[in-house]
Formats: sequence, structure tokens, C-alpha cells
Amino acid sequence: MADQKLYGTVLVKAKEILDFILSSTRPPTLLEISAGIDLSKPTVLKILNTLTVLDFVRRDDDTKRYYLGTQLLTYADKALKGFDIRSVALPNLGELRDRTEETINLGVLANNRIALIDKLESSSSIKLKSVIGGTMNMYSSAMGKALLAQYSPNQLDQYLAETELKPLTSHTIINQTALRTNLKQIQQIGVSIDDEENEPEVFCIGAPLMKNNQIYGAFSVSAPKYRINAERRTELIRLVLNAQREIEQRI
Repeated sequence: MADQKLYGTVLVKAKEILDFILSSTRPPTLLEISAGIDLSKPTVLKILNTLTVLDFVRRDDDTKRYYLGTQLLTYADKALKGFDIRSVALPNLGELRDRTEETINLGVLANNRIALIDKLESSSSIKLKSVIGGTMNMYSSAMGKALLAQYSPNQLDQYLAETELKPLTSHTIINQTALRTNLKQIQQIGVSIDDEENEPEVFCIGAPLMKNNQIYGAFSVSAPKYRINAERRTELIRLVLNAQREIEQRI
């Protein structure tokens, strides 16, 4: 983009204004926007007035603060419906498969479960029970726990109220308090661990795919437990976090 000559500088400035409003912890004033994007107040005001007419921005007359407009919801809804996380993620997941030589899974949320939408296997990977199009529990799978860790307290309470924690193996976490503790650990390290919780002798490391607090899906690396030692675990976590960062940059 930096090497490409752009047509319509005002559109670029308008996006900078929208991005600033989006990233602000509270609705900003004209002065705060002007200072934040280093653009003169008269110029910012002209663009804001146009964005307001288009309903991309809303101004509170009492506080003189600016909010994102409801018209953006229409665009967001259309974008989400047409968005395919598979096409965005697969190039990086293919590279992750080649680097790890393990099975890579890609899933999305589906009625309080994880639906497997793609699986990449390598010559040395194990054969898993899961199949593309099938679903698995969130509380027992690496991808599911990666997403549960992103839930708000209310969302998590609702999930647990609607979901019975049944054991799939002797390692499955079926105690709500223990699961909540595990999810807090996931928040701290950035990845989730399924240590034979979903399938015997299978170890998985998962990560969410998100942008602007919107969940797009999750992915995981699955390996036979006997191939996982402390050094291998650390290396897989590093590779998963690298892949997550690269995919989220492209969303």
C-alpha cells in the first residue's frame, strides 16, 4: 500500500478518523480527534460533517463527542456474511503444517460447539477421529477452549448454564471451577492446551482468530502425546502464536 499511489486523499483521512474513533476508550471530541491524527481542526470538522450526513459518524450535541454511526452496522453485517476465514487462514495454516509436521485443524463456532471446517494433515501426522463438517465440545477441545477464554463473564456463565460437562476421557475437565481456572491460564499464555481431554493419546494446542473483539474462528495443532516433551511443547506454542499473529493481520 505504501508504494501504491492512492486516489482520493480525503478518503484516507476519513478512514483515519473512523479508526481513531474506533480505538478510543471513550467517544472523542473534535479537538481529541484533530490531535490524535495530527490534522487541523477545520479539515477534521469538514470530514466529520460529511461522515455525519452519511451516518458513518454520530455527534452528541450535548457532549460534543463523536460516535461511530449505525450505517456501519450494515456494512459490517454484509462483510461478515461474505467473509471466509478458510481462504484467509489456509496459507498460514499450510505453512504451520509443514513446519510442525502435525495435523492442523480449523474450526468455527456453531451452536455452543466447534465445527471443523478444514483439516491439514502431513505424512507424519496422526489420524484423528474428527472429520470435516463434524463438531466437538468447546470445553474439551483446544479450539473450543481458545474461544471460551475470549468470552465475557456473562457469555461464559450462559455457556456453562446451557452445557453439561461430560467426560470424554479421564482427563476431560468436568468441574466448572476448574474449567474457569484453566480459561484464565489460557488468557495469560495466549494459547489453549488439550492434554488428552478430547481424545486419548492426543495433545493439541489451539489459538483463537479474532479482530476488533470479533471471533472469526480458531485453529489447533494436534500431535500424539508421546511426541510432546517440554522442548517440543514450547516450540509448538511459538509456532502457533506466530501463525495466529500473521492470520489476524490479514483479517
